[in-house]
Amino acid sequence: MNAHTSDITLDPRWARVAARDKTADGAFWYSVATTGVYCRPSCPSRLPNPRNVQLHDSVAAAEAAGFRACRRCNPGGISIDAANTAIVTKACRLLDEATEPLSLAQLADSVELSPHYFHRLFKKITGLTPKAYAAAGRSARLRAGLPKATTVTAAFHEAGFGSNGRFYEASSGVLGMSPTRYRSGGAHEVLTFAVGQCSLGAILVASSGKGVAAILLGDDPGGLVRDLEDRFPKAQLVGADAAYEQLVAQVVGLVEAPARGLALPLDVRGTAFQQRVWLALRAIPAGETATYSSIAEKIGSPQSVRAVAGACAANAIAVAIPCHRVVRQDGGLSGYRWGVERKRELLARESNEREDRYQEKAA
Repeated sequence: MNAHTSDITLDPRWARVAARDKTADGAFWYSVATTGVYCRPSCPSRLPNPRNVQLHDSVAAAEAAGFRACRRCNPGGISIDAANTAIVTKACRLLDEATEPLSLAQLADSVELSPHYFHRLFKKITGLTPKAYAAAGRSARLRAGLPKATTVTAAFHEAGFGSNGRFYEASSGVLGMSPTRYRSGGAHEVLTFAVGQCSLGAILVASSGKGVAAILLGDDPGGLVRDLEDRFPKAQLVGADAAYEQLVAQVVGLVEAPARGLALPLDVRGTAFQQRVWLALRAIPAGETATYSSIAEKIGSPQSVRAVAGACAANAIAVAIPCHRVVRQDGGLSGYRWGVERKRELLARESNEREDRYQEKAA
């Protein structure tokens, strides 16, 4: 059945057209008398004057009324979003299967798009540039392949690193340790650690030669040590000396006054996606909060809200990487690895410190 009234805006379907509601695609179609075309509800074309619009229950009905398919939204086939996703999926498969690095021009040519448009489309859908996606894939293959490979050289060639120089240049950031040490599961890696007390309970700080690898909070000091052992099962854990105790005191000071900040060298270990999330967390000013969805938007991956929450939960460096500053859409405090009450207290301290600074400047 077609719908054409003197005031089509009274039909609830018109509101879905005006909103370009993608969930309405396939439920009905609309045609425009002045252009002679019919579209899906989510068509990105300029919104037509409702006086020129008819609504149709099927493609056949729209075509029987004499309208032709819109070339922009392809109402009789797959949606633009689906088509773009298929294009990027093909490019991702090419990157995953490539034994040598592929240039942007090669990728764009393989999907018959210009390099500029392809680059923008790829980043919009994946949240990563093609180069960053390829690097993340090589890193993942390297981490999976090193323990099983006969040699380190074989592992990096199989992961897609084209040369020894490119591999060793990237390996420290990818693995957090030397390739040979990673291949043995982190065996012989030395982590210095110490357990102390702060106003939020027990605190454990652990460092590698690169920087602070963990700041853990909890009620049970022994539980924190077991957590550290689980995270680094083959590392050699060494109790701290007096010099290291000074670093622990600095970290405790950060917990007591988180808004003041502390320039700590960090040994951040995680996937490419997790590291992008953690970098975004560190950009949230003390005394302010962000939502999981806003972080997903900021890193260019708006559909990855759950993955952002997972990255926050995987953070092993409390306070210095401030996952406590991320809240639900309604402002509520969702789960925090070290307890919601600790999260509430950290946010309250930062808010109070910010207010104190504001009053000092105003005085």
